[in-house]
Amino acid sequence: MIFAAIDDIRRKCNQAGGRAAHQTALARKGANVTGDQTIDIPTFINIRKIGGFQLLVVAVCAITVFLDGFDVQSIAFVAPSIAAQWQVSREVLGPIFVASLVGVLCGALGFGPLADKIGRRPVIMGCTAVFGVLTLITALSSNVTELIALRFLAGLGLGGAMPNAIALTAEYSPQRRRATMIMIMFAGFSLGAAIGGALAAALIPHFGWRSVWYLGGALPLLLLPAQYHYLPESLRFLVISNSPDERITVLVQRIDPSFQIKPGTRFDIGEHRAAGVPVRYLFDAGRGAGTILLWIMFFMNLLDLFFLQNWIPIISNDAGVPVQTAVMIASVFQFGGVVATLLVGFPFDRIGGYAVLPLLYVLGSLFVVLLGQAGPSVPLLFLLTFGAGFCVVGAQISANAHAAIFYPTQIRSTGVGWCLGIGRLGAILGPLIAGYLLGLHWAHSSLFLVLAFPLTCAAAAVLTMGRIYRRRTASLAEEGMVAPVD
Repeated sequence: MIFAAIDDIRRKCNQAGGRAAHQTALARKGANVTGDQTIDIPTFINIRKIGGFQLLVVAVCAITVFLDGFDVQSIAFVAPSIAAQWQVSREVLGPIFVASLVGVLCGALGFGPLADKIGRRPVIMGCTAVFGVLTLITALSSNVTELIALRFLAGLGLGGAMPNAIALTAEYSPQRRRATMIMIMFAGFSLGAAIGGALAAALIPHFGWRSVWYLGGALPLLLLPAQYHYLPESLRFLVISNSPDERITVLVQRIDPSFQIKPGTRFDIGEHRAAGVPVRYLFDAGRGAGTILLWIMFFMNLLDLFFLQNWIPIISNDAGVPVQTAVMIASVFQFGGVVATLLVGFPFDRIGGYAVLPLLYVLGSLFVVLLGQAGPSVPLLFLLTFGAGFCVVGAQISANAHAAIFYPTQIRSTGVGWCLGIGRLGAILGPLIAGYLLGLHWAHSSLFLVLAFPLTCAAAAVLTMGRIYRRRTASLAEEGMVAPVD
């Protein structure tokens, strides 16, 4: 947060103080005046209780990422059945797992900057339509080549929806509860992946593996009307884009219906719209080191997350666990992340990600090592998989909140999208590395031991970022500067 604010602080310090201070004071009080009143949108949201309209935004975004999570994880649910029906080797499953992740990577890198140009709402809706339609078509695949191509195309939509749902939630959340609201919203992704496992275990024996993708494609298309009616554009984006005041006024009054806005009122967020290519602004205003360290965190964490998510059913089945039970074990991995969301959000908002994230990464590496020693013991697999999910999925959800808080409005979708995009490189490598090492007949214990190392790298990255944060804070304090309300 502090890196993103430095440029804003300097700009504000060069402004004429009297008028800005008067306008901010009016915004803090929620005053109703005519003429030159300026309402500071971040302050307006921060000083009010979280209302029904904001909860509706979180709910629609949560349902969107719920379906996103179901679709991303679906390949792990159907992989054992596809392998059996098509006589596919374990090595060939790696590229099938990776296809949608490459699409997600491209979607995250491309649709994040697009949303910072045209808005969060149209990108979320467009991406939902893309992954819904392409998932339905994927169910008709007749060979590995078709499956890989269609999973890639569906991944483009999956990659674009997620960062924009995170950004939109952040921009309707007060600062004091922002991390909690982002994490609660993103828990929808873990729930989608977890419940998808239970549904797949029920559907596949009776209707075959294609039924999982018929369901996964139909549900996003059914969500589109709800997104159209209930999903608003980001208030901050509208202000920074110089949208008509009437459109902004409607949304401001939906946040607080008792607040009356008279003609002549103007709106501000204390930021300017980024000109040119938004990606270059990820390295401006002291954000460069933080951006690189965030990329390392996302890369390392998602490498382990997708290795575990995709290979736990296969490895458990190879160890002698029945397919249906192996799929349920994989679902417990995501349920652990949901529980982490409920427990980690409050301390994250109180003490910050620099204290919470390293602990999750270190504990996660321990659970990964222990998973490699579990063998065919179903109770132990359930317990250790839940613990790994709590730490690894919980850390990823926390990192999403951390990134959304770090970047300002004009590059938030770009910043979160590129973090997720770079992270997807790790997500691609995780399943491929596992498939390659299993092809070399590595023991499960050795495989899990090696793949615990990336989480320790993620812990080192966030600790380094925390040290930089403290130095910047101390430097600002020496200059008598205070971070602005966001």
